[in-house]
This record gives sequence, structure tokens and C-alpha cells, in this order.
Amino acid sequence: MMHLFIVALGGAIGASLRYLSGLAILRIAGASFPYGTLFVNVVGSFIMGLVIAWLAKRTGGSSAELRLFLATGLLGGFTTFSAFSLDFANLWQRGDTITAFTYVLASVFISILAVFAGLWLARTVL
Repeated sequence: MMHLFIVALGGAIGASLRYLSGLAILRIAGASFPYGTLFVNVVGSFIMGLVIAWLAKRTGGSSAELRLFLATGLLGGFTTFSAFSLDFANLWQRGDTITAFTYVLASVFISILAVFAGLWLARTVL
């Protein structure tokens, strides 16, 4: 139960930071392109790399609570793309190149298809 609380707390902070970042980027760059989403995806992925490497170096990867708060909660709330990027990096570093690229293609295309399916369902059935 404590792990759930740790993830939820980090997620609330991360989602709040995503919202505030999106507002700031919208004011700076305008609404002609989803710069806010691009920003949080890139920054979140970069920070995910830093956090995972730092945790591995400093704690030997043994601090489950800190990893849950920072990686799963805060960065997961900030952008789920960071978790996707880490999954790809793990597959790549294991040498599972084909699996890594299959994961990317499947994730992107199936997720986009799922959005369209949800849009269709909401517009035609609901």
C-alpha cells in the first residue's frame, strides 16, 4: 500500500508539472504545433535517463521507493513517453534490436489506431 501512495504522490506532482509546462510552452510558442507535448516527452525522457543511471550508480538500483517515486510516479505523471523510451533503451541494450524496433512500431501505430478507434466509437456509438 505504501508503494501505491509513493507512485500516486509522484504522479500528482508529475502531472501538475506537465500541465504547467504545457501552459508555459503554449504562451511562448503558440498553438500551431504541439510543442508542449514534444517538450515534456523529450525532457521527461532525458530526465528518465539521468534518474535511472543515477539510481543505478548511487544505490545499485536497490532503492525501490525512490525509483517508484521518481521514475514511475513523477516522470510517469510528467510523461508516459519517458517510460516508453526507457523500455526501448532496455531492449536495445540487451541486444534485442528487432524486438526494440517492433516495440516502437507497434506502440506508435497501434496507439494511433486506438485513438482513432476511440474517436470513432465515441462519435458513432456513444
